[in-house]
Amino acid sequence: MINFTVNRKLLVEKMLEPLENQDDTKFGSNSELFNNLKRGTTIVEYSSPNIAKKFHAGHLRSTIIGNFIANLKQTLGNNVIRMNYLGDWGMQFGLLGAGFAQFGSQEKLKQNPLQHLFEVYVQVNKEAEQSEDMRQNARDFFRQLEQRESQAVSLWQQFRDITVSEYQHIYKRLGVHFDIYSGESEHQGQAQEVMQQLRSRGLLKTSEKGTGVVDLSPDGDMSSVCTVLRSDGTTLYITRDLAAAIDRKQKYHFDEMIYVTDKSQATHFQQLFQILLAMGRPWAESCQHVSFGLVRGMKTRTGEVVFLEDVLNEARTRMLNNMSQTKTTKELDDPEDTAEKVGISALIVQDFKGPLYSDYKFDWDRMLQAQGDTGVFLQYTHARLCSLTRTNAEVDAATFDPSLLLEQSGVTILQHLLRYDEVLYQSAQDLQPKHLVNFLLKLCHLIASAHRELLVKGSPQEVAQARLRLFSRACSVLANGMRILGITPVDKM
Repeated sequence: MINFTVNRKLLVEKMLEPLENQDDTKFGSNSELFNNLKRGTTIVEYSSPNIAKKFHAGHLRSTIIGNFIANLKQTLGNNVIRMNYLGDWGMQFGLLGAGFAQFGSQEKLKQNPLQHLFEVYVQVNKEAEQSEDMRQNARDFFRQLEQRESQAVSLWQQFRDITVSEYQHIYKRLGVHFDIYSGESEHQGQAQEVMQQLRSRGLLKTSEKGTGVVDLSPDGDMSSVCTVLRSDGTTLYITRDLAAAIDRKQKYHFDEMIYVTDKSQATHFQQLFQILLAMGRPWAESCQHVSFGLVRGMKTRTGEVVFLEDVLNEARTRMLNNMSQTKTTKELDDPEDTAEKVGISALIVQDFKGPLYSDYKFDWDRMLQAQGDTGVFLQYTHARLCSLTRTNAEVDAATFDPSLLLEQSGVTILQHLLRYDEVLYQSAQDLQPKHLVNFLLKLCHLIASAHRELLVKGSPQEVAQARLRLFSRACSVLANGMRILGITPVDKM
């Protein structure tokens, strides 16, 4: 067993003196730990909802996990391209196009675009179950789309533009942005080129049903195949994904590409990467699928939830209600905006606390508790530290004596902050947000203890100054960590 003693004064000095000449946002991310980390261009593809549908709550996980990964990579010095790959192609648009011709109204489309498209989609699906004519109309419309006939394309383009504009409101609320809105439709023509390449390499086989398949079985006995072409010659989702990956490599010369989707698509991505390698694309080794489990029991007061907007509204309403019962809320300039930000941080922390691969049960009450390991607790701690700085603005920050900060509760905070770079490093290895969430929650518990013991108000000027510097450093690390998670810190609540 090795016993050693920490030189507290030296620790305080090293951790808190660089405040003047160091960019605070770089704390932890400029550690030697990252010297051997490969930096380059990273594409993160996430969120990726289907157009012409309201934003389903099921897309929340992909959106916030992808945003965390993009933020983390950017913090560590990568050039990050944030990509939203919309589901904007496929037979469902045949149905929607044919349905809109029969049930649609441009007037209703202007008033409440996604709700109207949703209603048309439900109606046309019912109709198509009974009517072969409707099914044929849908096939005809999709074929017109594939052949780029102008009337079909213009209606489809209208659906796509409306959807992106509606989704951008939701993304703005979540604090999420994208550099590129891409979509399956862009790779339609390229998908045919991929088929040519598969043929010329002898990888494309025809199954008994007449579909085009690639044999992925180790022994070449067709025991494991992937279908890449329908019997009528139209392409499939995976064909367009192959084309998209090849196109992105040519366009962006990425060093790694990360796809963020739920775990039901694990086989799809295994096959995608395998086919790319068989096509002589060794860079497929640098593509990765980050998968996640399901959220169970996500309901609002009105019953089963389907749309993300309803979840965000309910989080804001419940949070506003909780805040209205505390004394400080009355001083807020915009209580709704604060409730929105705190509600969203509660959603994010609940989602990020465990391993991403696990399913978890959604729990409104536990998620919004101010005491306990929640996003509300992170925000509350940050707001409290900001308030401490505001109420002690007269304390002179110029002089600093490290020997006045040797109490155990302060030293414990600094020792914890020393681990920040390790936590970022660990997160970069497995792309799991739980390490950072748990680090920040522990930091908040340590801050709560120190806040009770290390009083600033009423202490001698130099002691107050040293303590304020400690809390200021803790506050900036907390804020930086929250931003990586995709949380906007509030300074009052």
